[in-house]
Amino acid sequence: MLRHTKIVATLGPSTSSYEEIEAIILAGANVLRLNFSHGEADDHRERARIIREVAEKNNTFVAILADLQGPKIRIARFKEGKIELNEGDTFTLNAQLGYEDGDKHQVGIDYLALITDSSIGDILLLDDGRVVLEVTAVDSQTITTKVTTAGPLSNNKGINRLGGGLSAKALTDKDKADIKVASEIKADYVAVSFPRDEHDMHEARELLKQAGSKAGLVAKIERAETIADDNILDNIIRASEVVMVARGDLAVEIGDAALVGVQKHIIQRARSLNKVVITATQMMESMISSPMPTRAEVSDVANAVFDHTDAVMLSAETAAGQYPVQAVEAMDRICLGAESSRNLAKSGHRLNEQFDNIDETVALAAIYTANHLEGVKAIVCMTESGATPKQATRLRTALPVFALSDNPETQTKVAMYRNVHTIPFSSSKMKTNEINQRAIDEVVRTGSAKEGDLVVITKGDYVNAQGGTNTLKIVRVGDAIQ
Repeated sequence: MLRHTKIVATLGPSTSSYEEIEAIILAGANVLRLNFSHGEADDHRERARIIREVAEKNNTFVAILADLQGPKIRIARFKEGKIELNEGDTFTLNAQLGYEDGDKHQVGIDYLALITDSSIGDILLLDDGRVVLEVTAVDSQTITTKVTTAGPLSNNKGINRLGGGLSAKALTDKDKADIKVASEIKADYVAVSFPRDEHDMHEARELLKQAGSKAGLVAKIERAETIADDNILDNIIRASEVVMVARGDLAVEIGDAALVGVQKHIIQRARSLNKVVITATQMMESMISSPMPTRAEVSDVANAVFDHTDAVMLSAETAAGQYPVQAVEAMDRICLGAESSRNLAKSGHRLNEQFDNIDETVALAAIYTANHLEGVKAIVCMTESGATPKQATRLRTALPVFALSDNPETQTKVAMYRNVHTIPFSSSKMKTNEINQRAIDEVVRTGSAKEGDLVVITKGDYVNAQGGTNTLKIVRVGDAIQ
């Protein structure tokens, strides 16, 4: 059974070798994430090389996602490596303090604008909200706080402000250098951390273009202000190919209670705007140290599938966990189980709206036709760019969608799209009257259709040309096909 929901797995110390990377690909990972917050450029180059080699060896298509670090705001380091803060303690964030000189009373900060961004009464959340500080005083060099949620605090932990609003730019100098590395390794996607608005995405796209990359942009939604205004959110989505619901920092800024509703809203807006969406962060966190997920994690993954997310993501579970292969296998099982629910075949996407262009009209008509015509077993999209199958799968369907393309960039890029499965296909040397038959033969070889079944085909008048889908055809396997 073909799985609709794609799995993004993060590489790290637990998944660095050829054997480890091959194991998680064979377990079901469709997209492999290179986290540029960790490791050196050469580490990412080597992992990208292995991914391509493993994919070719196993005759599969795996996309590479290069995830930029972004302006992660952090405290500096402690003399003893770790302190314990108690409720009511006074604790100071000191811009003048030496990088290694932190103690139980104060610590340095690496983002000086935090001082001008902060005001008395602000709530600062350290280490993903495990330690909470209330700002009691601010001067030109220090932020004085009172500890309201106690706990241990160690080196280089992140800082967020409840409600967001920190002024840090999305793209740092490190990110700009990493974009060049992402281009060099031919990453299929590049993720931008903490974008404030669509201008950050436009800047990233221009830098990618200058580096010679055609990678799709992933906007990580993790600032409170980006979800407070639907215009800002929609503009970020429009400026990107993919949106990631980055639930870690987002939950810290908006609070856990609001997260589920916001997650559903982001998924709905992305799909409404014909964009791909990833649901990420702590989806199976317990599997870092356990071979089985909790029931709550099973429900979390299934809930994202029910919301029609394109992909679900594993982070530390595969990067640093003890059971990376089991984590991918468990996510695969959960997705397949959730997808067996009947309600996933129903959709009202753009039902009462005008379509934007001919490609979209044909793509959506293909899915409506397949969902309502008895006997259809598969949808075939002959595509150069991958746009038609992506648009088609904004609708819910239980049927597989096959992207037939001879474009290597498209073959890997569609690995991110929900329910889209790549078949390498070049029609340039085929006679016009044999193209459809050859396409159907490929689908039959996958086991998705057999003699007597119906298959819906979309294509354009000109083979191997981008942006020309204008034809929908329904054929029966076994009949003479033109």
